[in-house]
Amino acid sequence: MPLTRHLKLLTQAVLVWFAFWLLGLPDYYQQYGLTAVAVASVILAAVISLVALAVLARGRPSTRMSRAIWISFYYTVPFALLDGWYCGVYLGHGVSYLVKYWYLSVFYVTPWLTFPVTAVLLNRLDSTVERSE
Repeated sequence: MPLTRHLKLLTQAVLVWFAFWLLGLPDYYQQYGLTAVAVASVILAAVISLVALAVLARGRPSTRMSRAIWISFYYTVPFALLDGWYCGVYLGHGVSYLVKYWYLSVFYVTPWLTFPVTAVLLNRLDSTVERSE
């Protein structure tokens, strides 16, 4: 993948994190009850799954998996680093922020489960369609 694409993905991810952070003010979603945060997390996970389908279906099967891995990387590692700085360092929670802000921690893992699995399933679907033609 060209350097410009890496920079674009990193920029998008940081902007998405920033928007998510702004929407969570004043207490980074701690002001909402457990049920509301859980429901919002489930909805967000479903939206991420649909985005994975839309983004990966457009690509060539030969590059789908690498694309899925890079997207997973850029939408988890910067988030974890920025949340670690904000929640762990700035707010003073240290590593315990991973539990206190569990709804963030979940999304450090889910893209790694969603995007590569979607790439595998789309590639299998493409192979099945090619064999039936």
